[in-house]
Amino acid sequence: MKLVRYGAMGREKPGLVDADGKLRDLSGVIADITPAHLSDKELAKLARLKTDKLPLVRGKPRMGCPISQVGKFIAIGLNYADHAEESNMPIPKEPVVFMKANSCVQGPNDDVMLPRGSVKSDWEVELGVVIGSRASYVSQARALDHVAGYCTINDVSEREYQLERGLTWDKGKGCDTFGPIGPWLVTRDEVPNPQRLSMWLDLNGERMQTGNTRTMVFTVAKLVSYVSEFMTLMPGDVITTGTPPGVGMGIKKNGKPAPVFLKAGDTMSLGIEGLGEQHQRVVAFKKH
Repeated sequence: MKLVRYGAMGREKPGLVDADGKLRDLSGVIADITPAHLSDKELAKLARLKTDKLPLVRGKPRMGCPISQVGKFIAIGLNYADHAEESNMPIPKEPVVFMKANSCVQGPNDDVMLPRGSVKSDWEVELGVVIGSRASYVSQARALDHVAGYCTINDVSEREYQLERGLTWDKGKGCDTFGPIGPWLVTRDEVPNPQRLSMWLDLNGERMQTGNTRTMVFTVAKLVSYVSEFMTLMPGDVITTGTPPGVGMGIKKNGKPAPVFLKAGDTMSLGIEGLGEQHQRVVAFKKH
C-alpha cells in the first residue's frame, strides 16, 4: 500500500493511493495514520479494504507527512562511501548516528525555509525507514520485521551549524522545515529489497545527486539492528539512512572545492524508485 496524509497543514486526512494511482479517502475508516496503525496487524486490515469503494479525492491537495506523529527522527551519516569521500571524511567503521528534531518534519512539497543568516544550507536525498513495531536489541535477520514501510526524505542540512559550530551535527539538521517526508509511506511488502532502490535530486532542474541504495556502507537491516542496541525503536520512529554523493558542500571544479549552497528562490526535486517524488521551493527566513 501507499499510505498518505493530505489536506491543509494541521488538518490532514488519511488516504491511500490505489492501483490506478488515484487518491482515496480513508477518513471513514481511520481518523489518521498514527503509530498505532503501523503494526503488521493494523496494516493488514487496511490492505483488505476494497479500495474502489473508498471515496475518490478530487483535485491535487497538499500532501503532508504520511505519519501523523513522528516519534524519534534518527539520522545516519556518511553511509555511502563516495559521499564520505566528497565530504573529506573517513568511511565509518560503525554507523554515524545523530538526531533530527521532529519539529522539522513537514510535507514533501512544502517550502524549505533557510534559517536566519544561513549561507550554507544543503540538500540530501535519502531513504526513510518507518518503524512499525517495538524493536530492542533485534538481530539483523529479524530487523526488517519491525519496519512498517519506506519513504522519500530530504535531509536538509545547514553545514556551518553542522560542522563549524561545535561537535554535534544535530544543530545543522533539525532547523524548521528541514525534514520533508513523503509523499507516501510505502509498506514493506511493496519494497522486497530496500537495497536496490535508485534515487536522485535536481537543483533548479540540474541533476545533482544520482545514487542507489545498493552502495550503502550499512544496510537497512544493519541500521535497524544497530540503532536498536542504543535506543528502543518505537512505532512511528523514522530512520533516514544517509545520502549518495552530489551534495552542495562536496562540489568541485577543476579538482578544487567549489561548494554550492541553497538560496531563496531555488527549487529542489527529488525521488526514490517506487517511493514517490518531492518538490520544494527554498524561501528566505521568516520568524513565525
